[in-house]
Amino acid sequence: FSPLSLSPRSPPPALHTCQGLARCLPDEGQVNTSGPRLLLSTPHPASSSSTAMDRIFSALLLSFLLLLQSYNVCGSPPQPRGTLCRTKPTDLVFIIDSSRSVRPHEFEKIKVFVSRVIEGLDVGPNSTRVGVINYASAVKNEFSLKTYHTKAGLLQAVRRIEPLSTGTMTGLAIQFAISRAFSDSEGGRVRSPNFNKVAIVVTDGRPQDGVQDVAARARAAGIEIFAIGVGRVDMHTLRQIASQPLDDHVDYVESYSVIEKLTQKFQEAFCVVSDLCATGDHDCEQICVSTPGAYKCACKEGFTLNNDGKTCSACSGGLGSALDLVFLIDGSKSVRPENFELVKKFINQIVDSLEVSDKQAQVGLVQYSSSVRQEFPLGQFKNKKDIKAAVKKMSYMEKGTMTGQALKYLVDSSFAIINGARPGVPKVGIVFTDGRSQDYITDAAKKAKDSGFRMFAVGVGNAVEDELREIASEPVAEHYFYTADFRTISKIGKKLQMKICVEEDPCECKSIVKFQTKVEDLINSLQQ
Repeated sequence: FSPLSLSPRSPPPALHTCQGLARCLPDEGQVNTSGPRLLLSTPHPASSSSTAMDRIFSALLLSFLLLLQSYNVCGSPPQPRGTLCRTKPTDLVFIIDSSRSVRPHEFEKIKVFVSRVIEGLDVGPNSTRVGVINYASAVKNEFSLKTYHTKAGLLQAVRRIEPLSTGTMTGLAIQFAISRAFSDSEGGRVRSPNFNKVAIVVTDGRPQDGVQDVAARARAAGIEIFAIGVGRVDMHTLRQIASQPLDDHVDYVESYSVIEKLTQKFQEAFCVVSDLCATGDHDCEQICVSTPGAYKCACKEGFTLNNDGKTCSACSGGLGSALDLVFLIDGSKSVRPENFELVKKFINQIVDSLEVSDKQAQVGLVQYSSSVRQEFPLGQFKNKKDIKAAVKKMSYMEKGTMTGQALKYLVDSSFAIINGARPGVPKVGIVFTDGRSQDYITDAAKKAKDSGFRMFAVGVGNAVEDELREIASEPVAEHYFYTADFRTISKIGKKLQMKICVEEDPCECKSIVKFQTKVEDLINSLQQ
């Protein structure tokens, strides 16, 4: 099985006791945790941690480095070959808001989210137990931790839940979780380092009671609080509820229609992984490369990975091909100045790992908002130092989002010979956006791909998935990336596949092994 992709182009796979993620470990061993955790649904803070987002963008750009550098390296990239996951033993209670502000069809989306999380768990009396609290003006215990010990029973019970459609007593619901839902009489286990106590609270409004004191009591009892907010939720209240650091414990989605995008975060939070390379549980002929919960195969220098993803063939050598790369960067006001600086770092870290010269990589940069501005064309700068200096000097346009107009400029001007493009050299465009385009993109996106340009689409936050898919080259899964939460962009770096090399014979490129090792080490250091 392959690791879960963050791209939302397909729905999350059904996970049955880790099936769909991987082969599961036997139900033995222990998980060391710091105590119970409470996960609450809240909005993302308006101002995110610069350091956290710096790490995020670094990991994302390194993914593209691997993709782009494979123009100049020997062999096919390592392919994901397998995963191994066992979910942590957990007492898990969902606390879901069904107040009158949550419409019936929106409540159905909450139930789908709950079901998706449950599908990724190891459910059983000695592993994970699940309960659900439904609240509005009053609190209703839909089922407790001791009620169902099978995944099928839990999923059927979730489908039967109906909204209460009255007020919003979030504090009362949290108090109920502390005093009753996690109690021995309802199936709660005595606090132990061997398992977690978790409550996921989903809410979309301002509570009609106090939450600060009751949340403090929950945290004092060892409950770690995560917050996911929907729509016009009250941020201040949710920060009062969430544990520190807030950047790690507060999440936000703009509507219930996209709440499923947070499913994987919680599936991964409950997952304990093992090193398949270390255990020898792999089928790689030469090199096994460990990744979180998975592995992929690679080849020694002078060899290329075959299509089966596990065996290797000797390379005949070669210097590889040149590359014309243009960044198309969203400079609209929704990006915000602090994030625009991170985008500039994203560009420069890719530039750092390119071989820039007249005969190898050339880089161009275009920024767009309500209009399009060429920052510099292909070939204007002949070395990395000058390119990076020009990127740093780029000013933030801070207006609208005319992505279609920008794509048309890319096709008509950026890759034109008069602007430095070289005939016969592979053309790659990386489009970065965080919002819906204010103009029509279909024709320009199609023309770019029909012209033979390799187009990557990267969306964050409010970027529209259908638009990103239109921009991305085929196969879309390898060229289209999206995350609703800046913190999860780092996961993209673990999932991307390095399949840019355009040579018919992969051995026409230089060895990928040394470069891949260098980048993976850097990703690990950034995450630490």
